[in-house]
Formats: sequence, C-alpha cells, structure tokens
Amino acid sequence: MAKLDITSRERSALRAAAHPLRPVVLIGDKGLSESVLKEIDLNLTAHELIKVRVAGEGRDTREQLLQSMCDALDCAPVDHLGRTLVLFRPKATQAEDSEFETRALRKRSEPYTPKKLAAQGLTRTRHGRTIRSTPSRPTAEARSTTVSRQLPDNTPELHNIPRRSKGSALTLRAGGRRNAARRQK
Repeated sequence: MAKLDITSRERSALRAAAHPLRPVVLIGDKGLSESVLKEIDLNLTAHELIKVRVAGEGRDTREQLLQSMCDALDCAPVDHLGRTLVLFRPKATQAEDSEFETRALRKRSEPYTPKKLAAQGLTRTRHGRTIRSTPSRPTAEARSTTVSRQLPDNTPELHNIPRRSKGSALTLRAGGRRNAARRQK
C-alpha cells in the first residue's frame, strides 16, 4: 500500500482537531506486531484521526515506526510529538461501507425512539412524551399517553401548557402546610 499524502493546510487542521484526543492504541516494549497493526487499522476505520502512544523507544526508532505504520495501513502521518504519533486516513466510500447501510440515521435534535414504539407508529418528543408519528388527529389511546393529567371542564387550555395542581411545591411557602392543617381542624 502507498502512503497517503496531505497538504500542509490539511495537516495543520488535522493537528488542531487531534489536540483534544487521547491515544487509543499503545505500543509497548514488543514493538509493532500484527495485532497492533490490526488494532490501529480498526481504529482508523472507525475514527479517521487517531493518536498512538509509543513506549520506550528513541526518536529515530519512532520515526521508522511511524513510516512503517503509514506504509502498511495506507494512512498519512499528521504529527510526531514526543512519544505520541497522530495518524489520519479518510473514511471509506459508500461502496466499501456497505456494512453500515441498514443503520438508522436521525438528526441530533430528534429524540431516540425505541424499535417497539416505532413499529407501532409512535415517536417520542424531546420532553419524553410518546406521540403518534403521523400528524393526524390522535386517538383516545394516544391522548391518554400524551396528556399527563386531565383539566377540569371550566379551565380553558391555553397553548397546551400543563397546569399545576393546587398542592404544588411553589404554592407552599414556609409554614404553609402548618396553616393548612390548622384550617382543616
């Protein structure tokens, strides 16, 4: 395999992106073995940009180690700072990434919906309520799952804002319970 070449601007951006990362592979006293190369390959496939920590080697040995890793794994050397090596390999194209085709994708703002609810045509809101995924009129069953409590008939429902019951913690001030107990006697 050939070593991947990147421009100095790309290298600078990758170096900045790698700054908060922690090393995911540690190379010990036994050096670069097949199992270590396999682990580095798996992490490059999953993360694109990784840090590798090398223990107990001289600078020249680490340089040779970095070059051999890049040649063997078809990746680019981004940085060599002390005993930490930074490697980059772009993710595979969609044709090669057919393993993850069936994975469900959702936007970050969408809440997680379990498979059982999705099979019933229900979704969850950001506040944890369960609703029908279609915007049609909800059935009595769906209304009972979305409305936490029923309002009295004479109370108008404004903007779907839930109302507090009379005994909420905000209405009870210091000594409020004591006075309420005296009034009941």
